[in-house]
Amino acid sequence: MATIAPVKPLRQLTSKHGLGVACGLAAGVWLGAAEAPTKLVNSGFSPFAISLCMVAGVFTARWTFPTLLKGTRYVFSDLAEKKHLVVWAILAGAIWAIANTLTVFAIRDVGLAVAFPLWNTNALIGLIWGQLLFNELKGADARNIAKVVLGSVAILAGAVFLGFSTIHGDQSSSHRAVNGIVAAGGASLLWGTMYIPYRKAYISGMNPLSFVTAFTVGELVTVFSLVLALDGGWRAPIFHSAQTRPLLFWLFLGGFAWVIGDLFQQFATKYLGIGRGIPLSNTNQLWGLAWGALVFGELAKADPLHKAFVLCGSAVMVAGVLAISAAVATEREQISTNEAVKRECTRYQLAYDRVLAANEGAALDARRNDRTWWDYGIIVAALSVFIWLGKGAALPSLKIDYTWVAVLAAILVATAVGLGWVLSKKTRFS
Repeated sequence: MATIAPVKPLRQLTSKHGLGVACGLAAGVWLGAAEAPTKLVNSGFSPFAISLCMVAGVFTARWTFPTLLKGTRYVFSDLAEKKHLVVWAILAGAIWAIANTLTVFAIRDVGLAVAFPLWNTNALIGLIWGQLLFNELKGADARNIAKVVLGSVAILAGAVFLGFSTIHGDQSSSHRAVNGIVAAGGASLLWGTMYIPYRKAYISGMNPLSFVTAFTVGELVTVFSLVLALDGGWRAPIFHSAQTRPLLFWLFLGGFAWVIGDLFQQFATKYLGIGRGIPLSNTNQLWGLAWGALVFGELAKADPLHKAFVLCGSAVMVAGVLAISAAVATEREQISTNEAVKRECTRYQLAYDRVLAANEGAALDARRNDRTWWDYGIIVAALSVFIWLGKGAALPSLKIDYTWVAVLAAILVATAVGLGWVLSKKTRFS
């Protein structure tokens, strides 16, 4: 019977924690940017159709990045080794797709300002699941527990402040407002629960890049089924409208940005757990506000009270981030995590030492990750799709500050390239 492996020295634990924090914050940068392209779409399409277009972009990007970084041989070898987790990945994708569709309903009925803080309560739901199912925070001292819990609450409170900063006088009707609130609450519940398969996969040693490959199948099948069942079937406007083509590029671009953010979020969840990783990635609202205010001028006519909400919300959110960032797991907490790993290994007959090494980000296996001709074919096909859509894209007549577009885009690129290099150097994306 395998014994619980000793924990790493404090310096190594701190390094792993720091890498997870960086991934969580990078996820916030990219997930916030993913909302910007949807600002350019005012098509009158149903929420089901918009969600389908975004997920099609997600599907294209999610097959591209694992192929680019590891190659399909590595990915399918990893999936074949842990067949039981494929079902969990597809289930997570289905949950994500339903939650994403609900957010479109919420935005339509109550606006992004109200809906965003509501669905960001998924951080608290994830915190509860992490504690109940995966021994997260078990063995942590009172100071660390306070940092994580109060930091999560502070980030949520900051999100509420930022939401109020963009509320203006016109409000939805009472009936639509209730529907929007219910939709946002449902998205929060589903997204908080979605992290159960995430964490289950990673403590079993599955690579995040392999996980998202199966994950995206669940996404696309689910949203396509929703359109067929609830949006007119094959007669749905999204399949026939002449307005579709000029708008697809922006929705695909939003899905592309979401994928990069979600990959960083998955690495954060792997290295930090649900309770720490989700709140850090929920700083996406801060970056979404930056795009709205700086690029689209959403706060240009805001009164001093609304601007005060922006400053207060930003400060509270930063305080929450600092609290969680300082909550490095203690040795006792790490032992509890190792016990959760051992439990999964016993249940599914996995090699404990190998899974533990993978869970720590150590690329110790000898599986091949060299590229084949079809890998390059996948990458070329994905690029061709974006080029084809881009040629037919139409830019709506919105006032856009292209200087800030360039600045924020530079931050996105620097974040992806810089942290991607660190992940490659330290873990080889394991």
